[in-house]
Amino acid sequence: MNKVIHPARAVALGFLLAILAGTAMLMLPLARADGSAVPLMVAFFTSVSAVCVTGLILVDTGTYWSGFGQSTIMVLFQLGGLGMMTAATLLGLMVNRSPKLRTRLMTQTETRSIGMGDISSVARVVLVVSVLFQLAIAAMLTLRLQSDYGMAWGEAGWVGLFHAVSAFNNAGFSIHPDSMIRYAGDAGILVPVMLAAIIGGVGFPVLHDLRHRFRDPRHWSLHTKLTLSGTLILLLLGYVAILLFEWKNPQTLGAFGLVDKLMNGMFMSAAARTSGFNTVDVAALTRETWALHYFLMFIGGGSAGTAGGVKVGTVAVLVLLVIAEAKGHTDTEAFGRRVGSSAQRQAITVLVLGSVVVAFGTVALLRISHFPTDQVIFEVIAAFGSAGLSTGITADLPPSGQLVLALLMFVGRVGTITFATSLVLGERRMPYRYPEEHPIVG
Repeated sequence: MNKVIHPARAVALGFLLAILAGTAMLMLPLARADGSAVPLMVAFFTSVSAVCVTGLILVDTGTYWSGFGQSTIMVLFQLGGLGMMTAATLLGLMVNRSPKLRTRLMTQTETRSIGMGDISSVARVVLVVSVLFQLAIAAMLTLRLQSDYGMAWGEAGWVGLFHAVSAFNNAGFSIHPDSMIRYAGDAGILVPVMLAAIIGGVGFPVLHDLRHRFRDPRHWSLHTKLTLSGTLILLLLGYVAILLFEWKNPQTLGAFGLVDKLMNGMFMSAAARTSGFNTVDVAALTRETWALHYFLMFIGGGSAGTAGGVKVGTVAVLVLLVIAEAKGHTDTEAFGRRVGSSAQRQAITVLVLGSVVVAFGTVALLRISHFPTDQVIFEVIAAFGSAGLSTGITADLPPSGQLVLALLMFVGRVGTITFATSLVLGERRMPYRYPEEHPIVG
């Protein structure tokens, strides 16, 4: 009798195998621009960063890696962004239009809020939306790069495709050494990239819901409403705060005109929630903006999407719980719906464990490096939240520090998914209940 692998373990194993395969591919001399051997740490760290769609790097992607190496990296963050189990279901649909229960369960790990009967539909949405949208963004970028930057069609096509795929998957990889800084004044580049990152980051359950009920918001699921409203609030709050903190900073927004200040402020707010691109020097940001990034990077994007973090829905549930408690309500409610107690417990657990991981990662990195605490915290949260932004210390960390970041990237991307799924699938009612008592809190 074959033993079925637990869906949570299958996800972790799938990501791990992709990382190992990516490491092996990137270690080939063919993957390096000069044809020489690639150090194990460079190949491994890059593979982890790509599969976990983080974007932290030890070497410049555009000059260190060959076309083969860059293509390998793009494939890795495409796989990581779409989710291993979503890819497995798509493959199953191509072979057999009726996926087995095991495959559906495995895919539900990545699409937790979707019912079992909708998994096939979700898989189709994943394929159609991701491929068509990435190609559309790539076409827009290609035309802009060819017409306004004088690139040959081949070069413009590759640069456009790489950044379109990276943006939609919130990977943060760029083949430019300055990321998006050279395009800081070009809305024709920044707007499509920002749009791709936001749409990819809201999550496939939301896209699935919008596809079927776009004109009837009243019937959107609670998950969709919480994710979209939470995303909008975070974007606007981050936007206003960044403009406030950076408006007069001569090294960042202070160097731009009014229109460019407004455009780059919005791009920075969107990028902070895991897309990983930057149009200004992150190291030159004010300490207040760094603190804001801690918050935005830790939250990340929507569940079952390409973004990382503890997820917008998780924080939204906790905010609703606090509001209900402050009002003295016994139920946690939003949009005419009651939030289940199990969802509340899961949200608290994910947030607490995420905070513990960040705390331990910070302490570990402080022990083995000489960098200031604020920079270390930024790096740790960027790794855990799959944000990919950096103050510039990644490559200067000792190998042990880089391994800590690699572990944080894996746990941040895979751990939250697998743990939340384990909570859901492992939930069971006990045949008895102990007498209730209320310990003193606060």
